[in-house]
Amino acid sequence: MRIRVRRAPAAHEAHGPGEAGGPAPGEVPARARRVAGRLRGWGGVSAMAAACAVTAAVLLPLAQAAPEAGRATAVRGPASLVAPAAPADTCRDPEASLRPSGVDGPSVERIRRAGKLIAGVDQNSFRWGYRNPVDGRLDGFDIDLVKAIAKDLLGDENAVIYRAIPTNQRIPALQEGRVDIVVRTMTVNCERLEDVAFSTAYFEAGQQVLAPKGSSITGYDASLKGRRICTAAGSTAQTALASEAYGAVRVSVPNQLDCLVRLQLGEVDGIITDNALAAGQAAQDPSVRLVGSPFTKEFYGVAMHQDADDLVRRVNKVLENYRAGGENSPWMKAYVEHLKSVLPGVSGPPAPKYRDG
Repeated sequence: MRIRVRRAPAAHEAHGPGEAGGPAPGEVPARARRVAGRLRGWGGVSAMAAACAVTAAVLLPLAQAAPEAGRATAVRGPASLVAPAAPADTCRDPEASLRPSGVDGPSVERIRRAGKLIAGVDQNSFRWGYRNPVDGRLDGFDIDLVKAIAKDLLGDENAVIYRAIPTNQRIPALQEGRVDIVVRTMTVNCERLEDVAFSTAYFEAGQQVLAPKGSSITGYDASLKGRRICTAAGSTAQTALASEAYGAVRVSVPNQLDCLVRLQLGEVDGIITDNALAAGQAAQDPSVRLVGSPFTKEFYGVAMHQDADDLVRRVNKVLENYRAGGENSPWMKAYVEHLKSVLPGVSGPPAPKYRDG
């Protein structure tokens, strides 16, 4: 039986501990508990999606959120007028970032004056950035990294305002100064470097196909012909499918979790997304599975405004410490807690790459 799940709004602001507008610590809205209870037995992802939808109903849409008082927007003019840091025609090694530094600069000082780090995140990606249905708090691998950055900048891992943003709003949110950083399974590539700056890579992933068990889809190949294949708008999966669709009917949605909901409802036949995200979804929903092999190699980075060189260097310094310590590193502890059960076999983070200057 297919269970219809209410989709979450396209974007909204999610507050950290102690911020007005969200559930109190340890409190889950009664309606969310009732919906999650009704979905018990279908799979954790659907229950999580429903809980996110009803919890999000009281939160402010990101598109309507103005920057906080005293927080100047980083953008100097229309996005098209911002000089690209690494044009696609000269981009050779997109994962190479600025060398780390602990020296404060204007972007870091602005965040300190505001007293909060504004982070663009996901709240729908199981194990990465999601609302834990038990207590309503944001949880996941990306959320742990945001906390480490806030701890370094402000001395308090909870000094964060989380803004949940759809895939296609990650770059505009940075360009318009609505967020300071985006930590949202965002792949570093040359095209995006024309619009935003990135830290060094903190995770390696690859695009792969997610399909129902028993489907004749075998991977990113001719078996997609005539099938409705879903991708998130603004994602690298959408770019890949636009380049070579293998005869698939392309379906685009704002958020990647919307693809899973459509798959469960029978509205699409398969999904293309990062295997790191899809592994969590397959673990939660026993009716779907990853098929074929990853057909790209991609690296996630923390995205920031192009003019925020000092913040890029500072985040790279945080990542240096985050990776350090081998099996006892904060990175490995976060991997074991959030990802190892659904994405086993990862030995450690990707090595950082730096460019001159």
